[in-house]
Amino acid sequence: MAVGLGVLVFMNRGTDEDKSEPPEQPTKSASNPEPSAELESKPAESKEPEKVLTESTCPSDVGSNCVVASGRVIYEEKVDPDGDGDAHFVTASTDSITGPGITIFDVRTDLRPDPLPGVGDLVGGAGPVFPGHAGQKQMEVIEFHVAHRE
Repeated sequence: MAVGLGVLVFMNRGTDEDKSEPPEQPTKSASNPEPSAELESKPAESKEPEKVLTESTCPSDVGSNCVVASGRVIYEEKVDPDGDGDAHFVTASTDSITGPGITIFDVRTDLRPDPLPGVGDLVGGAGPVFPGHAGQKQMEVIEFHVAHRE
């Protein structure tokens, strides 16, 4: 036990030089310049204003199953495997129609925008909610809008 304590004390002692001088500060040089105060205080400027999504509404004749939602595309299915030509957009959405934080938009052929939205685009729409092919809730849009990111 005494040997263990002796090693511990020896390791923590340091030298007198370590205790008498403050640590060296890095010096300015061409390879280590100080950050410019101007760069630090300047807010980031946006090149383009944020795209605004057209507001969607449910027509009164659709009934109580109609909902309005929007979200940012996180997955796109440009061609539905069943061959009917519709597209699906899985979005990160606070409306949470499909599940917590997720809304799926089922966009039939005649409402498909050109160009189609991609990952990161903001989409929104209105329509009734029905089960999808795997039993998930999804909106079958009767109105669909896109705010493409630049």
